[in-house]
Amino acid sequence: MLTKEQLSTFRSQLIKAKKDVEEQLKEGDHFDLEQGHFHESVGELSSYDNHPGDEATELYEREKDIALNEHMEKELKDINHALTAIDEGTYGVCETCGKEIPFDRLDAIPTTTYCKEHSPTQIVSHNRPIEEGVLMSPFGKFEFDGEPDEVEAYDAEDSWQDVARYGTSETPADLTDSVDHYNETYIESDDQVGYVEEYENFVGTDIEGKEIIVFPNNQHEKYEDDLDEEGIMTMFGDLPPYEKDPYTED
Repeated sequence: MLTKEQLSTFRSQLIKAKKDVEEQLKEGDHFDLEQGHFHESVGELSSYDNHPGDEATELYEREKDIALNEHMEKELKDINHALTAIDEGTYGVCETCGKEIPFDRLDAIPTTTYCKEHSPTQIVSHNRPIEEGVLMSPFGKFEFDGEPDEVEAYDAEDSWQDVARYGTSETPADLTDSVDHYNETYIESDDQVGYVEEYENFVGTDIEGKEIIVFPNNQHEKYEDDLDEEGIMTMFGDLPPYEKDPYTED
């Protein structure tokens, strides 16, 4: 059981800590969070003419200020809670189990109202900031990433291709394979969009996959030219003899 002298000492420590925290929050305008937007704290009117790197720096500082402010407000809340416990005569007794809190623990953490076994902060969180996601590999954390090429599902790589079509910082000199146009300066830019095989551009069927119809167009002509240049009947080679006759002129 704490003596009157010990209680008086803890009360004095808590009152002094409360005064220090309140003065720090007041003098720092709650880490400049009283401002409506972080631009106000650095004298900027907007983000329009600022470099993205500068904007990121200011955003990081703002996030840090929010975290520090929350930490200090939590500390102030704990101080007030401990002072209330002293006034009510419950200071030094665990709120959960009702056992006395060891003096050494109170001496180290005067704001505590729990014993070590029932401290609500003894569980260490393993949640990481969402921003750390950018440190991971861009591919490999979604369902179809890293699957064989025959998987035609839409994956993270496809998402990147859709965005990269609008332009990247890469030039043709940055790529292993040569390209003819800046619009091709991203991975697998020659992938078909909306179809798998070349002939799907000009071949149609009915709902049962029958009644094959060929619609002549530029893709059809290019497909035929490529076959003629290679001297084959299909992209996967010549057809077997029993299937070849119907396609072979006499």
